[in-house]
Amino acid sequence: MPQASSPLKDKIQDNVKAAMRAKQKDRLLTLRQITASIKQIEVDKRIDVDDDGIIVILTKMCKQRRDSLSQFEAAGRDDLAAIEIAELAIIEEFMPTALTDDEVAEAIKIAIADSGASSPRDMGSVMNALRPVLQGRADMGAVSGLVKAALTA
Repeated sequence: MPQASSPLKDKIQDNVKAAMRAKQKDRLLTLRQITASIKQIEVDKRIDVDDDGIIVILTKMCKQRRDSLSQFEAAGRDDLAAIEIAELAIIEEFMPTALTDDEVAEAIKIAIADSGASSPRDMGSVMNALRPVLQGRADMGAVSGLVKAALTA
């Protein structure tokens, strides 16, 4: 088995071991879902996933949990919603700290200036510049709306 290639992967593995020792079944289940998602990408693409790749995977997992959570709450399934909330909290432990609204606004301003964007048609280039900077640290859907508003103004 190849050596773990990222500090974040090592941290997740350490948490798996700790959860096993502490017999925390629910936590262990979520941690194993994370490691399975990482392993799936590594096998499918024949690569070692680095920290940035893991952040992308975790971001997707968080989005899935939030989508399920809203559906369960709308259906009045508080039991299933509680599970999603617990899983989301565990996954978010491994996410980078979220940026403030001011930090996101500043990153958008810089990306627009650097890319020379002047209209909503240029939104793709601005988002491509922002994605590596903000991935996992801000809601990219909200960022997209802010970029569109900035380019429309």
